Amino acid sequence: MKIGELAALAGVSTRTVRHYHRIGLLPEPERLTNGYRDYRLRDAIALARVRRLAELGLSLDEIRDVLADDRGRDLEEVLAELDADLARQQEAIAARRARLAALLADPDLLHPDATVSPGVAEVLRGFPAGESAIADLDRGLLALLDTAAAPEGRERMLALMRPLAEPAAAARWKAVCERLDELTEADLGDPRVAEVAADVAACVPGEAAAVMTAALNGLAPPGGGAAGTDPAEAERWLETLYAEVSPAQAEVFRRAVTMLAGGLTRGSAEKPGEGR
Repeated sequence: MKIGELAALAGVSTRTVRHYHRIGLLPEPERLTNGYRDYRLRDAIALARVRRLAELGLSLDEIRDVLADDRGRDLEEVLAELDADLARQQEAIAARRARLAALLADPDLLHPDATVSPGVAEVLRGFPAGESAIADLDRGLLALLDTAAAPEGRERMLALMRPLAEPAAAARWKAVCERLDELTEADLGDPRVAEVAADVAACVPGEAAAVMTAALNGLAPPGGGAAGTDPAEAERWLETLYAEVSPAQAEVFRRAVTMLAGGLTRGSAEKPGEGR
């Protein structure tokens, strides 16, 4: 048989046959005097075997191991690993479908942030939303952290943020966001800067404040664990936040961070520009 006839018989392309030859998965047959490969029935049987294993989901390396006889891996072992991997994929698909079903069940809630993880979606439902630019930024940052954080980090973040989503806390934060929005065009010397900074600091739960302070100082988070974020990296995150808001709003956040880290009260707030 010629290569085209072999490929047609086994239901693959000639390119696939040549690739299998190149990687050593399919032995090279004898060649005729004109240089063409001369395939036999045993070659078709071997190629069909490779195709069947590939259709089961085995990688080419796994197929090579299975076909390597006594020096290869046992087919049962490889298939068991494949079955376990498919079971994990099935669980992941079921979880994704459950999330899609929950979203489709309430079309009124459909928006880009609705695609975050269920835990973060639950917290976001309690966060203020609407006309506040600061509140929208806050929600966007939480959605970003949900995407960037490792699973254990996400759970830690959710534990810290859930108190802020409680009705009373959310109402306080909504009022603070509205006051922050009023500072969009304000000067650094505006007396409201110090007042709103104290209000922002007062909205942050104690545990969240302790974690933030530990990160800024490169310390282990409260409750144990490895040392926290590199202080320089934590500072860069804050500077990234400050760049998204007006100078007066950035000063509010700088002062609030300093208050939380140093236990400052409303009366001991710094002058504008000294909260860095």
